Amino acid sequence: MRIKRRVLEQLPLLQERQALAYGTALLLSALAWWIRWELDYAFPPGFPYLTFFPAVIITSFLFGRGPGTLSAVICGFLAWYFFIPPIYSFDFTGRTLVALSFYAGVVAVDIGLIHAMQRANQRSSRLAVEQRCLAERTELLFSELQHRVSNNIQMVGAMLSLQQRQVIDPSAQLALADASTKLQLIGRIQRQLYSTAGEQVPLDVFLRDLMADLSAADSRPGIVHQIHAEPGILLAPDAAIPLALIMAEGIANAMEHGFANQEVGVIVVSLARQGEAIELCVLDDGAGLPPNFDLSQSESLGLKVLRSLARQMGAQISISKRFPAGTALRLILPDNIQKVSPELTQRD
Repeated sequence: MRIKRRVLEQLPLLQERQALAYGTALLLSALAWWIRWELDYAFPPGFPYLTFFPAVIITSFLFGRGPGTLSAVICGFLAWYFFIPPIYSFDFTGRTLVALSFYAGVVAVDIGLIHAMQRANQRSSRLAVEQRCLAERTELLFSELQHRVSNNIQMVGAMLSLQQRQVIDPSAQLALADASTKLQLIGRIQRQLYSTAGEQVPLDVFLRDLMADLSAADSRPGIVHQIHAEPGILLAPDAAIPLALIMAEGIANAMEHGFANQEVGVIVVSLARQGEAIELCVLDDGAGLPPNFDLSQSESLGLKVLRSLARQMGAQISISKRFPAGTALRLILPDNIQKVSPELTQRD
């Protein structure tokens, strides 16, 4: 189908070599005359234009209105002289007038329709080129915008990191360090949330890329990061970003607390539909939770952020102990926050 479209886009042919186009029109007219002459015995009387109509149509289709008109005129005279009684003459009678008028009307309609079709095809080709250029420009601008927004967010995070060095209070230093880390993380999330074409990336691809970044930033090769995400799930950006932040915070907590005293372990992230809801889990096999842990009563800044992000999405969040060891963070998003793409689901 694409090859046919490319061929049609090139019609009419030989536009820059008109002499060759007109010469080919004469050749096709002569070929039509020769075929008509050789098969004259097989044709019943009254069909003088039988081979000339195809010659005019083919010439017009391949080389345009000018060569097609020349072919129509030449074929008309050849048919008049050789095949319209009295033959071998240009005798003009009432019957001849009817035959020539019929021929002129048919070839005029054929040439006109082919010319209109080619003009429409040329306009369509120009529009396709313009749309392609516009799409490429839009993609470039969107990519540049994403890059700049991400860089600006990360620059703010870097400025907070610099400010942290000038603060003496340990609690203030900790708060600034945490804010700096989260801003730089948001910058990376913003960059990965959309493809270069401006389409939102499915959560399985988005979270897998984010986990690869978080894993690369970890200096302990003994901690293995795994992700199992159901393909084709999309969320609106104002839900996808908090979800990614919760995942990142869960991984950070596992690294900081669960594996504080061990160099080997596994962190598993899973994302799947549960009925009409979506469930995100961050599991580890680390040290587990402290005794009498209560997420709702925790004063940890990171856990406060988790609660706030979950509340913002109207989601349920829980952190519980795993057996025999480790911690499980679960986030359940309500069905009204989903934005599922059927095309993506079918494609995947």
